[in-house]
Amino acid sequence: MKNLTIDPGRLWDDLMQTAKIGATAKGGICRLTLTDLDREVRDWFKTRAQALGCTVTIDDMGTMFARRKGQRDDIAPIAMGSHLDTQPTGGKFDGALGVHAALEALTALQRAGYETFAPIEVINWTNEEGSRFSPAMIASGVFAGAFTRDFAHARKDRDGESFGSALEKIGYRGSEPSGGHKLSAFFELHIEQGPYLEAEAKDIGVVTGVQAMRWYEVTVTGQESHAGTTPMPRRHDALLGAARLIDFVNDCARTFPEAVGTVGRVEVRPGSPNVIPGEVFFTLDLRDPDSTVIDGMEKEFAAATKRIGDALGLAIALKPVSNVPAVHFDKDCIAAVRAAAKASGFSSRDIVSRAGHDASYISRVTPTAMIFVPCKDGISHNEAEFSSKEQCAAGAQVLLQAVLDYDRQLAERES
Repeated sequence: MKNLTIDPGRLWDDLMQTAKIGATAKGGICRLTLTDLDREVRDWFKTRAQALGCTVTIDDMGTMFARRKGQRDDIAPIAMGSHLDTQPTGGKFDGALGVHAALEALTALQRAGYETFAPIEVINWTNEEGSRFSPAMIASGVFAGAFTRDFAHARKDRDGESFGSALEKIGYRGSEPSGGHKLSAFFELHIEQGPYLEAEAKDIGVVTGVQAMRWYEVTVTGQESHAGTTPMPRRHDALLGAARLIDFVNDCARTFPEAVGTVGRVEVRPGSPNVIPGEVFFTLDLRDPDSTVIDGMEKEFAAATKRIGDALGLAIALKPVSNVPAVHFDKDCIAAVRAAAKASGFSSRDIVSRAGHDASYISRVTPTAMIFVPCKDGISHNEAEFSSKEQCAAGAQVLLQAVLDYDRQLAERES
């Protein structure tokens, strides 16, 4: 199996080709989920997969499954994949690398005429980023039973369009019920999105799990009033309250060794230069490897909302949006990744993902593991995000080898 190798140039060319779909002036990608640009890249994926002889099916969350037959088609497939949607100022590699590397692995199998024991699939999950429809990872969440389909389809973007409507509009609502698609295992390749692999000069991160993550929506309600005629003591400034809360998030997260807290979106209403803001909406993202730490942060933030709201005469509502507990990946899948890195001649280290991924939810319903490759300066969710051709190729080779190793394990179990 070691003579099965991916083609670094072909993988890189495909990455750069689809990076043109939604390309930004600064070299990144803005390809929000369920937009026309998302439809365009989905069309590319479907065409490429079918050219490899794959059967492409789509579930009612828009998730795409490209299947290559195995010796035993009665066995659930081993899957690889990630996502093709991006942040508004996203890079070329977040998500896309995992999908392209999986397609490249299938290409290597096809060109070698190699027949796997189990079917092999490539998955493109819908709305991993959550930048248009909150929460993130919603399609994999429905697949794993964390959300209902009706909840997901009713989610609205900031312009009021629902997930279900947008999915219909681009023509990618399939008939297969989400979650009904059984898998033997799932492997996801991704850039690290952190500085550790690069700092330690390691080629591969063997991901053992994912830290806990919670998202909230916060609405601060005060009173709109004339900016020139309302005395300072009589104001109920929603933006002032939001600013104090945002500052509190930063201070609170810093009191825990590994915690992070982020406010990534702020909307001020009515948004007029001479009107005191009457309402502010913002998002809150809390993360730590230990869920009990997030419990403590949430409690402290709730206390701060009361304290600040009382002081300024504001009403502050904290709405939980998603709660993803800490994840521990499957030991056999992890072992397959470790063995693949060693067999492929790459240095590696165990690592816990600080970012959420579709693999987080999928691990609830099937054996799962992840593979990380370094990214320059640990930067992601940024147009400057970068992994080299060699780093991408290393990850793809380990992905292919890990899937083949797991396929061998399945064959041995069934014999």
